[in-house]
Amino acid sequence: MSVGIKDVARVAAVSPATVSRVLSGRSVDPAMKERVLAAVKSTGYRPNLAARRLRSKHSNTIALIVADIRNPFFTAVSRTVEDIAYARGQRVILCNTDEDPAKEAMYLQLMQEERVTGVILAPTRQGVDRTAKATLDFPVVLIDRAAPGSTHDRVVLDNGAMAAMLVEHLHEQGHRRIAGLFGAASSTGMERRAGFEQAAAALGMEAEALSVAHGPGEAERRVTELLGRADPPSALIASNGVMLMAVMRAVHETGRSVPRDVALAGFDNDDWMELVGGGITVIAQPVEEIGRTAMAMLVDRIAHPQAAARKVVLAGKLITRGSSAAPLLRSRKQA
Repeated sequence: MSVGIKDVARVAAVSPATVSRVLSGRSVDPAMKERVLAAVKSTGYRPNLAARRLRSKHSNTIALIVADIRNPFFTAVSRTVEDIAYARGQRVILCNTDEDPAKEAMYLQLMQEERVTGVILAPTRQGVDRTAKATLDFPVVLIDRAAPGSTHDRVVLDNGAMAAMLVEHLHEQGHRRIAGLFGAASSTGMERRAGFEQAAAALGMEAEALSVAHGPGEAERRVTELLGRADPPSALIASNGVMLMAVMRAVHETGRSVPRDVALAGFDNDDWMELVGGGITVIAQPVEEIGRTAMAMLVDRIAHPQAAARKVVLAGKLITRGSSAAPLLRSRKQA
């Protein structure tokens, strides 16, 4: 049951108008103000920010809700969105869900109260379907993750094709036994896993795909298990930059190195990836283009709310570096 200003007024023994004056920061008798604030705290009242903006259709604020702000991919996209919003005279609210569906739902509800102009959302796996069915007061553009037939505009990477490109590259390098680690909490991880499996099957490779739960230490644990086998894979693929770093850490913690003992490739092109050994082979995502496209789609959706939902699929770029060296070349370096 929601708590309103009248409830606060009753507990504080004042009029609703007095409560409004206190909450809006206007001058009120100190003792009365203290009673009102105590009543707000005891009732758990939360001001409806949307009600304060009834004279305006929106707040000229864009919300950006991402899955993991530690991931440099989302950091880069956020920077692009903020730059464009600032140039347009708009504010940006940045929210981080930690791949938690409950946290995501809470932020979407908060955006309703904030009466935002629109939302750019990287949804959790569960949130992809839930958002498609939700009735929201603002337009939504999905980035990085989207379900087929989504009712929202979305801009995504061609995940399956890009994962297949990495597999094909490793095959060309001579690898025949590979393993891939994919985020279990996102539709992106599922799409990349599917591309990985399909490409490996088509090439006749022995491949193992692992779904990794979101959380510290999960990727390291799975890599340690893989490399501890009697006949471990000769190459690993990680489905995002955060996981790629975790994989690299686990390889070193087991006393092995890249690419001498195991080859490595993955997604995202963070700065550190150029500095490790001969560099890490990656699919570089067009992060700035993703951010620009999402903002353009949101602006267009605000102007044309009845238009059909659109999907923009972007391609990444394979950047080949020393981490994916051929097994024969690696054995020669060891000799």
